[in-house]
Amino acid sequence: MDDVAILESIRRQTVAVVPEIDPAEITPDRSLADLGCNSVDRADIVTAVMEELAIEVPLSEFRQGAPVGELVELLRTHA
Repeated sequence: MDDVAILESIRRQTVAVVPEIDPAEITPDRSLADLGCNSVDRADIVTAVMEELAIEVPLSEFRQGAPVGELVELLRTHA
């Protein structure tokens, strides 16, 4: 699975959870917290992305406040 597909999934799921976020604002250098997602939103987004992409990542591997690009890399390593 490539980074573009993972980023697109993150964009889809973020907008599904927090519709007021413009998908164009979801870039590798910004974190979900920067975009206004609270901790519950972030958990919902990550869970939905993992389900959509059929990826399992141990929760201990997620870093609070990580940029989206780092999240993409983490998900790719488990794809």
